[in-house]
Amino acid sequence: MHQFFFGIYPYIALTVLVVGSIARYERDPYTWKSSSSQLLRRKQLIWGSILFHVGVLAIFGGHLVGLLTPIAIWDALGVSHETKQMIAIVLGGTAGIMMLIGGLMLAHRRLFDARIRASSSFADTMILLLLIAQVTLGLMTIFVSLGHLDGKEMVRFMSWAQGIFLFDPNAASYIDDVNIIFKLHIFLGLSIFLLFPFTRLVHMLSAPVRYLWRGGYQIVRTRKGKG
Repeated sequence: MHQFFFGIYPYIALTVLVVGSIARYERDPYTWKSSSSQLLRRKQLIWGSILFHVGVLAIFGGHLVGLLTPIAIWDALGVSHETKQMIAIVLGGTAGIMMLIGGLMLAHRRLFDARIRASSSFADTMILLLLIAQVTLGLMTIFVSLGHLDGKEMVRFMSWAQGIFLFDPNAASYIDDVNIIFKLHIFLGLSIFLLFPFTRLVHMLSAPVRYLWRGGYQIVRTRKGKG
């Protein structure tokens, strides 16, 4: 089962992510968006959305660079494993807290406002709750990582991630005996990739960096009647 979840499942999830996203864009381009509920609880939406999206982008970028940059490059730059581990803990922890606070604000708004809840799909609510669960697991891994400040555990995750992309048949063995929290975090992350094409998350592929400086939100106006 370990080999399946961490040696085979990653390819299933990534294949569905790529093929499913392309298929959705080709077949249902008008669903490639994040539905607006701006008129309801606007202030909570703005603060929750900013914290959530900045946190998501920082975490995604950190994981992408941290896990997929070859170890030899870090060594050539003079960045020790211990330093990289502390950077991951501090920056990842900060971004994770931002994402968690923003996610909880958005979830509260979506779950406890009857009008927003009525206009929300099951997929919208489900993926938001899964992302909150995922970032919670990520924050929990920090406490485990504090016991491995030599950075050796991180090197194992880097070897696993790079092994997956290099089709290394032994990739799963690199994380064979890591803490169960890490395994749950990886499995849920892969599952979110699997569900990605079928949720509102696809709008991230359009131009996610724009969230950092976009001037406003989608404007929704009601039609005024005559007379």
